Amino acid sequence: MNGATAAAVPASRSRAREAWIGYRTIVMREFGRIVRIWGQTIVPPAVTATLYFVIFGELIGRRIGEMGGYSYVQYIAPGLIMMSVITNSYGNVVSSFFGARFGKHVEEMLVSPLPNWLIVAGYVSGGVVRGLLVGAVVTAVALFFTHLHVHHAFLIVAAVLLTSIVFSLGGFINAVFAKNFDHISWFPTFILTPLTYLGGVFYSIALLPGWAENLSHLNPILYMVNGFRYGFLGVSDVDVGFAFAIMIGFAVTLYAAAVLLMHRGIGIRE
Repeated sequence: MNGATAAAVPASRSRAREAWIGYRTIVMREFGRIVRIWGQTIVPPAVTATLYFVIFGELIGRRIGEMGGYSYVQYIAPGLIMMSVITNSYGNVVSSFFGARFGKHVEEMLVSPLPNWLIVAGYVSGGVVRGLLVGAVVTAVALFFTHLHVHHAFLIVAAVLLTSIVFSLGGFINAVFAKNFDHISWFPTFILTPLTYLGGVFYSIALLPGWAENLSHLNPILYMVNGFRYGFLGVSDVDVGFAFAIMIGFAVTLYAAAVLLMHRGIGIRE
């Protein structure tokens, strides 16, 4: 090993250590924020899920009967869990990164030795942490109302992780383009919420008229909800392999877009 190569090895290890410390710092800061304001991050989804289970699962569900071979409350349980994961993963990153932009401390990360791809990964990991925490809480709530079958544990974990990553990235991109606090609430209100409610959380799209069923296949949340539901119940309105391909495709595309936006300084250096 010549001198240049020998010197490059410690330098490479030093950069890797710096990157790990930076990434860990972002994730721990996000986790601390989630825990510190648990009354805003953990409790509301649990209360909302309880209301959904009481009203839709117990009261309305008794009149609906079975769906997909399961009781109605069992059928909607995976969808309600996934809905909470989607909204909280998205909400955590969009509020956190926009807050960093608004408070002007995002510049501190930009002048640090952290690469842009790692900054994006850190914020997305924070969103995933909140999504998984809330998902676990809502799952615990669901167990008070129904029994959750586990058809394929790996698919459950894969679906919830991929979905949380996708919407964490979506929140990051929204935060990059947002000019004020109104802009970070516009997308969830007018696009994310309708897509979630129309994504098969409360019903099987097989019940819809032909045109509506075909239109539903354009909704990416349909594939996420059904991939997750298949992991629990073994039933799905869509091809499960295609559903996971959709999730992976969105995750890769949105991550590349987020890193590109950081490289160009859009919304940050303007």
